[in-house]
Amino acid sequence: MPSRTGPIRIWSVGCASGQEPFSIAMLLAEQLGPVEFCQRVKIYATDLDEDALKAARAATYSPRDVEDVPAGYLEKYFEKTSNHYVFDRALRKCVIFGRHNVVHDAPISRIDLLVCRNLLIYLEGETQSIVLPRLHYALSGEGFLFLGKAETQLGRSPLFRPVETKHRIFSKVAQEWRRPSPSGFGGSRISRVEAQLPSTQLLESVLNESGTALLVVDESGAVAVANKPARHLLGIGDVDIGRPFQDLPISYRPMELRGPIEEVFRQRRSIKLEDQEYRLTQTEVMRLTIDIRPLCRPDGSAHAVVLLFADTTRMYGLERELETAQESLENSIEELQSANEELETTNEELQSTNEELETTNEELQSTNEELETLNEEARSSNEEMESVNEELRIQAEQATSYRIYLESVLRSMNGGIIVLDRKLKIQSWNRWNENAWGLRADEVVGTALNDLDIGMPVQQLVEELASVSATKKEQVERELEGVDRRGRRILCQVTISPLRDENEESHGLVLLFKDVTEERHREEYVRYLGRVVGKSLNEIYFLDPASLRFMLVNEGASQKLGYGKQKLLQMSLIDVLEAPVAGALKTMLMPLMNGQKSEVVFETTLRAADRNYPAEICMQYFAEEHPPILLAMVHDTTERQELAQASG
Repeated sequence: MPSRTGPIRIWSVGCASGQEPFSIAMLLAEQLGPVEFCQRVKIYATDLDEDALKAARAATYSPRDVEDVPAGYLEKYFEKTSNHYVFDRALRKCVIFGRHNVVHDAPISRIDLLVCRNLLIYLEGETQSIVLPRLHYALSGEGFLFLGKAETQLGRSPLFRPVETKHRIFSKVAQEWRRPSPSGFGGSRISRVEAQLPSTQLLESVLNESGTALLVVDESGAVAVANKPARHLLGIGDVDIGRPFQDLPISYRPMELRGPIEEVFRQRRSIKLEDQEYRLTQTEVMRLTIDIRPLCRPDGSAHAVVLLFADTTRMYGLERELETAQESLENSIEELQSANEELETTNEELQSTNEELETTNEELQSTNEELETLNEEARSSNEEMESVNEELRIQAEQATSYRIYLESVLRSMNGGIIVLDRKLKIQSWNRWNENAWGLRADEVVGTALNDLDIGMPVQQLVEELASVSATKKEQVERELEGVDRRGRRILCQVTISPLRDENEESHGLVLLFKDVTEERHREEYVRYLGRVVGKSLNEIYFLDPASLRFMLVNEGASQKLGYGKQKLLQMSLIDVLEAPVAGALKTMLMPLMNGQKSEVVFETTLRAADRNYPAEICMQYFAEEHPPILLAMVHDTTERQELAQASG
């Protein structure tokens, strides 16, 4: 048997609807304690009947089914619902159910206790000669075989020795390997199995060390294989092997995988899902490429699919960095082109200024000749002109500095600015407008606003422009929808303000364009989300954390409970719960309110206006909201219980 701290592996062959493996689980939990049991014990329960396995996984039994269970065990290891008993959830995770043919399928290895009660008596002698060596191989060196009352004669095989005949417990007899004779179907079958079993261990090692996360789902929808990288990446444990794939978080996160898996089974061809976002934590995100391939039998039918998960996070990051670099390069090129155009404009202005200075110098020379003939008057006039020139130079420098400063301010603003004169002609056009509409300032200055041909219908602002000009309003706002120079639809908030001096005299108008496209999209999304949640037929309740009163309920909650929304807002969750749960509800919610748990899930009975119905309630607490809110999502379990009763 295993050490006092080592793992314990148990195989229940022919487990039917689960009574045998669950009985073993209760007995070991009593000896080891529930905590140590969950850490050390794995019980593999197999059967040929898929319907029986489904009933076993549900672990739900009628009062008649548990009549032979001692009262103490029944109270300790079962949860009683209205008319059924459900086996303990923590212990149930240590029991792995799976479909297995003990005659044809490879046995589970390294078993410490193999329970095969009242199965061998139904097999013919030739079939027994195949099964017994498989059971012999499955046991570890110090493992035990537990047979049924009618199978004592079968236990006298040379492969096993009796340990306690009264209770039909046997141990494994070590066998030297020898090549079996090829004659006879049974003999060749045994030798082939014994020769291939070490290859299974080698295959497991190869899969675990391959570095690629690999998951296999059989045709019944259960998880058959998960290698070490897959268990580490996807959070899959030993207890998940044999569970339905749809019960695992990976079946719907990062995306819904059940549909593609069904398509692979149906079409028998591979599907590749590129660049799927997989959120490990709130801040850590991976990118996965999921390759789903069929595993086919010799006749071409698929008996399983394999899912390969490749980490493409670094590749995705490099692609995003490349896109960012390209966008930055395009912006730099546009800025460089704009700077070159401004430089050309400045050079033209300098040339014009030089020509004007040359003309002025010629005039000054002529004046100087005339002034020389006038002696004192010429010298006096010259001094006056020099003084005037100095003032003009200073004023020109000040004007140039002011113009450069004003242009810098306009370029730096995150919005479009258009300055119009009294005739509504454009006097100023900043950088934002150039980037948005693709027209430079020198192309539009002096153009009437109504003649402007851009993606924004500014002609619709005629009434607002006239209103601000005539009534001296402080400002008028209007929203316009258009298309920018890249073809992107854009929604702008246009603010029209008068351009006045210190004497309140109007010199024109100022138009400020602000891009509110994303802001409106967010507002519309919030309204859309509110409508969807409000009209959803699922029951959703927003509760006051202190009093548990209903703050907000959706349409599904009102219909299910049979109360109007105004009536529900005067009630609390306690008013619609059955008495035992209602009394203990606040105690149940304490770990959630203290942050010790992220959610609390429990089953109860809800009291509607016209009936009572069973339900599963999931509670979540959002402390970071203002004010904090308690969310209750309710699922009617009537159909589930009816199905459990029918299967029971």
